[in-house]
Amino acid sequence: MNKIKIIFILVAILCQILPFSADADYRRYSGTLDNSKWNVTTESKLQCDLTHQIPNYGYAIFKSEAGKIINLGFELDMMRLPADYSLANIESVPPSWRPGTPSKQITTMQWRRQFNADVDEDSAWIMLTELEKGYFPTLYYSDWHNKSDRVAVALSATNFNKSYYKFLNCMDNLLKYNFVDIAQLDLNFEFGGAVLDKPSKVKLARVREYLKYDNEIESITVKAYSDSWGGRWKNLEVSIKRAEQIKQLLVDAGIQEAKITIEGFGEKRHVASNQTELGQQANRRVIVEMIKP
Repeated sequence: MNKIKIIFILVAILCQILPFSADADYRRYSGTLDNSKWNVTTESKLQCDLTHQIPNYGYAIFKSEAGKIINLGFELDMMRLPADYSLANIESVPPSWRPGTPSKQITTMQWRRQFNADVDEDSAWIMLTELEKGYFPTLYYSDWHNKSDRVAVALSATNFNKSYYKFLNCMDNLLKYNFVDIAQLDLNFEFGGAVLDKPSKVKLARVREYLKYDNEIESITVKAYSDSWGGRWKNLEVSIKRAEQIKQLLVDAGIQEAKITIEGFGEKRHVASNQTELGQQANRRVIVEMIKP
């Protein structure tokens, strides 16, 4: 009786980790109980990657990046890139312990010659939620060099949930802005000195926070200007002082001093009339431009 019970338990475990399919004619790639692994391979304020190795085939990668809107992408990094332009069908396949449960269509994916495959954001979320429920998102397609040879590639739900929840937590901690949002800044100063106004302090704080995590900044240019109140020489000095202050704040944030170039223009290149207070404030500005490779 004990032996029968043990056998039953082993069969039940195997059924939970294997996707159900009545068609055995496919060349199949999928993780097993022994080698199915999910890992959060990138975890920072700028990017989160959830990676799954598909033995002898490649990697499935879910990715989210810092930005104003929550985003999700999926990429299939294959050992053998597509050789033509064709289609793959993606279905959510139930595990074997749910016999009779039909597969569910997720999306149709376009193969592009010599490129990794990807899907739209909605389909990527569906794949993740199906994995969370214990289903196996599976690609079905014909081999690019032999159309009669059918291929099935499954993302295994085994050992998925723990890494998935870690990935979601990483996404929740992403910055709400990215490099595009802060690559060029227009900062303004209070009258007569080198003190940033309140909105500009907020902008610069975001830049400094971002620079803690991005080590790929190639160069930064700081260009400072003044309004036309006061003497020209004094205004030139004020603009240089403003540029130097911003430079120091960037150096304090971890940017190498050699990467930062500053220049003061004084009263030159006004962007508004100096006859109004708002115009003067607009002219008391520093333009910060950042470049990445």
